[in-house]
Amino acid sequence: MAPSRSSLLTLIVLLLLLCGTPRIQGLWRQVRIITDKNWKDLLEGEWMIEFYAPWCPACQNLQPEWEDFAKWGKDLGVNIAKVDVTEQPGLSGRFIITALPTIYHCRNGEFRRYQGPRTKEDFINFISDKEWKSIEPVSSWFGPGSFLMSSMSALFQLSMWIRTCHNYFTEDLKMPIWGSYAIFALATLFLGLILGLIMVFVADFICPSKKNKSQQYSYSKKALPESAHLFKKLEQEQEVDEENHSDDELENHSSRKDFSQTAMRQRIVNPLSVVDKF
Repeated sequence: MAPSRSSLLTLIVLLLLLCGTPRIQGLWRQVRIITDKNWKDLLEGEWMIEFYAPWCPACQNLQPEWEDFAKWGKDLGVNIAKVDVTEQPGLSGRFIITALPTIYHCRNGEFRRYQGPRTKEDFINFISDKEWKSIEPVSSWFGPGSFLMSSMSALFQLSMWIRTCHNYFTEDLKMPIWGSYAIFALATLFLGLILGLIMVFVADFICPSKKNKSQQYSYSKKALPESAHLFKKLEQEQEVDEENHSDDELENHSSRKDFSQTAMRQRIVNPLSVVDKF
């Protein structure tokens, strides 16, 4: 029995819908999701990034405008993205998010904080008229790729991990709150002891302890008598040389004195002999 015409039309419609689903999903997903794994994509090209939280009323009011703005991203040549700070605490620390929603503009690794009106038209004018040029970019010291902000990101991730552990102890294990605090206090003391030992080993390696210095000093004291004996012998030899030199000078001086006295006598005698001749 041949299939009816209506069944063929139904099949064609289903095929068209299935083929068109990726395109529909592509239009719906024009806002890119940024995480800790792909945040470095922001360093290339031009971006507008929104930091939001699902529980934030202002963020919920902004979402329709942000979705409409994302439809213009291809025409403006800008990538539209968003970050859920509840899922990505490391990025909230890396970008120093202190208020929600927070919007950043990024172009070739330079980040600027957008603080203007939050409508689709204002976002479009901000990109098309290049209003971002009038905003001072974030300093390289506080850029998301700097060492300082990487440390801040790690600190935020650690705090979120501690919070997750606390919730696990109190909610899943039904542990009292003071018990969770006691566990974290003991863990902090244990880590402090380990870090202290590591610092002591490093300091002892860089600057040796006084015990080694005292051993070197005692060794020098033992070697001192032999050196003193040699030094004393050298002093005696030097004194003997000085005495010999002084005796030689005295003899030379006495001989010079005798020579001068005989010369004076000859000068005194010679005039008398001349007178006698005349």
